[in-house]
Amino acid sequence: LQRAQAIVDRALAEPISVPIPRDAAGGTHERHKLNYVQMQAAGFLYQVKGDIRYAHFVRDMLLQYAALYPTLGLHPKAKSQAPGKLFHQMLNETVWLVNTSQAYDCVYDTLTPADRTRIEDNVLRPMARFFTVDEAHEFDRIHNHGTWADTAVGLTGYVLGDPQLVKMALDGTRLDGSSGYLRQLDELFSPDGYYVEGPYYARYALEPFFLFAEAIANNQPELAIFARRDHLLNRAVFALLQQTSPSGAFIPFNDALKEKDIRSDDAVLAVDEAYAHDGHDPRLLSIARRQGKVTLGIAGLEVARALATTPNPPPFPFRSVEYRDGPDGNRGGIAILRGGPARDPSVALLKYTSFGMEHGHYDKLGFIYYDQDREIIPDYGSARFLNVDQKDGGRYLIENTTFAKQTIAHNTVTVDERSDYGGSYKAAENQHSEREFFDAHDPDFQVTSAVDRTAYPGVLMQRTLAMVRDPHLLYPVVLDVFRLTSAQPHRYDLPYYYEGTFLDTNVPLTHHPTERPILGRAEGYQHLWVAAEGKPAAPVSFTWMNGDRYYSLISATSPSLQVKFVQVGAHDPNFDLRNENAILLRSEGAGAHVFASVIEPHGDWNGVSEQTFGNHPTITAVEVLAATDEGTAVRITGKDGLAWTLLVASPATAKAASHHLATAAGTYSWSGFATLQQR
Repeated sequence: LQRAQAIVDRALAEPISVPIPRDAAGGTHERHKLNYVQMQAAGFLYQVKGDIRYAHFVRDMLLQYAALYPTLGLHPKAKSQAPGKLFHQMLNETVWLVNTSQAYDCVYDTLTPADRTRIEDNVLRPMARFFTVDEAHEFDRIHNHGTWADTAVGLTGYVLGDPQLVKMALDGTRLDGSSGYLRQLDELFSPDGYYVEGPYYARYALEPFFLFAEAIANNQPELAIFARRDHLLNRAVFALLQQTSPSGAFIPFNDALKEKDIRSDDAVLAVDEAYAHDGHDPRLLSIARRQGKVTLGIAGLEVARALATTPNPPPFPFRSVEYRDGPDGNRGGIAILRGGPARDPSVALLKYTSFGMEHGHYDKLGFIYYDQDREIIPDYGSARFLNVDQKDGGRYLIENTTFAKQTIAHNTVTVDERSDYGGSYKAAENQHSEREFFDAHDPDFQVTSAVDRTAYPGVLMQRTLAMVRDPHLLYPVVLDVFRLTSAQPHRYDLPYYYEGTFLDTNVPLTHHPTERPILGRAEGYQHLWVAAEGKPAAPVSFTWMNGDRYYSLISATSPSLQVKFVQVGAHDPNFDLRNENAILLRSEGAGAHVFASVIEPHGDWNGVSEQTFGNHPTITAVEVLAATDEGTAVRITGKDGLAWTLLVASPATAKAASHHLATAAGTYSWSGFATLQQR
């Protein structure tokens, strides 16, 4: 309440500004955003405090918009297929109407009939008509843009008492349920609550989903909207929160900006609404306490009251978990492994989802890893500087397409220097990888595996991640076995992008300190400098430092293996890309290959006390013992007698109850899909 009052009191002290739109970011763009924030806050304050100044502020600003809006054509900086008038894209305009319709509702009874007519006939109805008639294709789109449009028109329909607008918002412009809010709710989430575009856009989409749901519950309780699909919106919030790093940042796969975390206003609203409308789950209160704020409304009030009486709520149950993708849960998914103490967890993610619509990336079987509450093996996310006018008006940059979306920009295999599906969205949009198995019941050996048969014709890819704790080691380690099978020879490239400082490698390197070659010509390769390269004579060992901990990648070698150290930034004249580093493992000329690696955190470095220990890894070698139609066997050895054998069932045999695998070291039998033998 105090925050809202500070916003509005500042606005009351200044002249109202409703400028002619000119900019795609900054300037007039930010002014119109600020206006809807101020109007919504003023409307809520009028309802709470009864101060007529707040109602008059909303009235006076809307009357200025009533004078401006009828004069506007499409925005002068519009580039998208769905342009706006106040903003460069219709999406921003729907957000404006979502907020403004709430403000109008709050002050409605203070307005004269003449003022209502001017505002409704010159702003609210024309804007709703623009969305549902002129831009009907965008309004009916099953996408977060469509969700915002549905919510804007639905809230406007309720405040205007217009059942036709409400019906269109719920069931689409054809009024048959083929689109609209209810179809969005049914199509964009899996039964587990996973949102098709990933967590960054789930955070953004949940705001309109909840705002409209609250209005539906108030006006049409017979729809039982919060109970729809077995309380889907509540489960979507839990799924969103699970897809965060230990610090609360949304794991940034697909088009994502890394600055967003659970403290963002839309995430605060989602947590408050889920708590207030679906069971008052006390575990959400611990998240609200971390967020440090609530929304101004009934849901936020309920959370604030609950925290006042429960100052130490039970912790949110962060755990190893898998989520299915697709409305029926049959379009792949993600797996998240968490290990180590709650105060210092390790987190590894395996991505085997559907493409994720236009915001998806070509990164089948991608991998991300956190430790020390830091990105250790990061995902690039998106190439975009949101709301920075100097960077193409804050839009997605061209490098988002030429690099960030491409397969080589991710911690997964690129085949023959071509991105998944040849970089074609039309080819990728209806395809997905497949879950093989997931088992997290043993905290010392958690494992997940997925396969892909669609990204590269004739190439079967299986990736298995395990998080392992062992008495020999201070911290959990990650085992990564990526098996490729094809009847034809290929070039396989597997980069591990790493955050931190290069320390050491056992690979004899040829350095390129002055004139660096570029890794390739297209599909992301053109943006990678080759800093050094070499051919390993033994299992690869590479160590770097991040924070106060050391990390080592130990990988099996083979006659075809090459190692390259690469850096992002080539062919980037506007300095749009971050100069991130990777070690790239390349297998050349084989149809079948297994990349087998271990990522081991180890030791401690203290720059204050000038002390260090454990700066060399315990694990010293990784060896592929066998890779057959039945499965893959990998041996991991290290100091002090550490010796493991990891057995992974191949897709063809993974459904059997038991397996036998003949290797050069003998015959192993195991039950289930993957086993780690330790001694």
